[in-house]
Amino acid sequence: MAVNQALAQKFLEISQMLELTGADSFRASAHARAARNIADLSFDLAPLATDKKKLLEIEGIGNRIADKIIEFVQTGAMKEWTELKEKVPPTLLELLRIPGMGPKTAKAIWDTCGVVDVQSLKRAIEDGSIMNVPRMGEKAVEKIKAALATMTADSPRLWIGRATPIAERIVAELERVPGVQKAAYAGSLRRGRDTVGDLDFLVACKDPAIVSERFRSLPGVASVLAAGETKSSVRLKVAAGDAHRGGLTIPEVQADLRVIPLESWGAALLYFTGSKDHNVALRGRALDKGWTLNEWGLFKLPANAPSKGKAGKSAPMPEAPAHAPRTRRGDVEQLIASATEEELYKALGLPWLPPEIRENRGEFALTETPRLIETADIKAELHAHTTASDGTLEIEELAREAKRRGLHTIAVTDHSKSSAFAGGLQPEALLAHAERVRSFNGKIKGITLLAGSEVDIHADGTLDYEDAVLKELDIVVASPHAALTQDPDKATARLVRAMSNPFVHILGHPTGRLINRRAGTSPDMQKVAAAAKEHNVALEINAHWHRLDLRDSHARIAVDGGCLLAINTDAHTREDFDNLRYGVLTARRAWARPEGCLNAWPAKRLGDWLKSKR
Repeated sequence: MAVNQALAQKFLEISQMLELTGADSFRASAHARAARNIADLSFDLAPLATDKKKLLEIEGIGNRIADKIIEFVQTGAMKEWTELKEKVPPTLLELLRIPGMGPKTAKAIWDTCGVVDVQSLKRAIEDGSIMNVPRMGEKAVEKIKAALATMTADSPRLWIGRATPIAERIVAELERVPGVQKAAYAGSLRRGRDTVGDLDFLVACKDPAIVSERFRSLPGVASVLAAGETKSSVRLKVAAGDAHRGGLTIPEVQADLRVIPLESWGAALLYFTGSKDHNVALRGRALDKGWTLNEWGLFKLPANAPSKGKAGKSAPMPEAPAHAPRTRRGDVEQLIASATEEELYKALGLPWLPPEIRENRGEFALTETPRLIETADIKAELHAHTTASDGTLEIEELAREAKRRGLHTIAVTDHSKSSAFAGGLQPEALLAHAERVRSFNGKIKGITLLAGSEVDIHADGTLDYEDAVLKELDIVVASPHAALTQDPDKATARLVRAMSNPFVHILGHPTGRLINRRAGTSPDMQKVAAAAKEHNVALEINAHWHRLDLRDSHARIAVDGGCLLAINTDAHTREDFDNLRYGVLTARRAWARPEGCLNAWPAKRLGDWLKSKR
């Protein structure tokens, strides 16, 4: 879907150039949102360019954005992008790749020093001319220098499965500091994104200086980018085991700390969790009521306070100290809510919204907090491997580990014959293995073992075993492992054909992507979801953090299409069961509920469904 990628890049650059030229912030935000939504689409926009009405049905695409999509598809160009390129030096956008460098700062440096790229920025720092930029102090310059030193051309984002343990260790360290009342991580990590660019931490503390000093001296801090009483930024060394995966190394990650008063905890947690689009919409609701919302709380504005309307920013707040008072002078008269997220949402006429769905993609239409799936709901693992292929556990060990983790069912799905790299089983060996698996039923009380296979889907959509073999299995997970550079049409046809086989229960990791390493295929997920629904096949969210496939946007299409989901760890080791949380987070970002997930069903319901395909 090269057209989608090109459009997303064009809209992102338009958003950035609008900000660099000082244009209306709403226009910039609209283009940025269009870029994000188009990048997440699982179908090609090009065929829709002849039907504007269909484009307008897509989230985040309004009338003007639709016109630009049509223009680009038909002509290969976009007039507004071309006009902005004439106003903005082409290399200026490089500055926005520098960690912590926003469009406003880049514009100020450009206007004052004539900086148009990374090299001229370095010269401005060396000759001291950067100090002529308004509100540019020595600390800010040092922060830019440190960011430049760590920036590379293709710095990857950190996987959620590596970021979460790091964040949890830091929160635990901060909670031990005397005087700390609350500590948490926020940002995209709290929202369950599959990768993160940095880590955000919040602390409520009676003595900000103590906790800030502790944060800056944590084990693993490589450098301090900013050191204030209530705001600190550091570069953390990512431990070897956390940083390395499949030849890709992420040596450092930025971590930011904000210390706030306990009374502002809810407002700060809401603000720093995001997303940006969600926060903008919340501020719009506040302005409609004559209020202003920021990281300190929700406040009533005086009758004569200026307002930029729903699309603009909330009225500005003066810089507040860490222990900000509950009322303020000037543009704010009265505090409405600040202590908890729940009371803030309630004041704005909304139920509390889980962090994972805060993307401004329909959540504001909810009238009550949705019951999304939770890790505790998962009672079955339906994709796991043993030493019969490339797993590390024997059958009994796998079963006992599943029981220890509170599961009622474990499916043994070792690889099929084409996966020779993983010790795939020939048909005769598979059927003998299946009998060994079933022999443990009754020997280990409280756990049911299913004899199955993870069967390769060939490039043409046929399966790696004949139907005569497949029908002898309790469960079949059909997965693509090869030919992962197919064009979208072939990839779609391949998956649809595989699901049409009556013996397939689950479509495993459908695109075959590996985050930061391999893009995988780009099937039309709308068509895949329709086929899954038609053939009563569950679509898998592979919970391993280097896969998370289905990704969140694809899983949302599946949920909206009424498809069944399966959240599986694809366990090869005991530790792999720990990855379940990441699959659940991905499912929550897709608005998945327990009733739509096979793994959350009672044993009898699951068993009946599996047998219904036999």
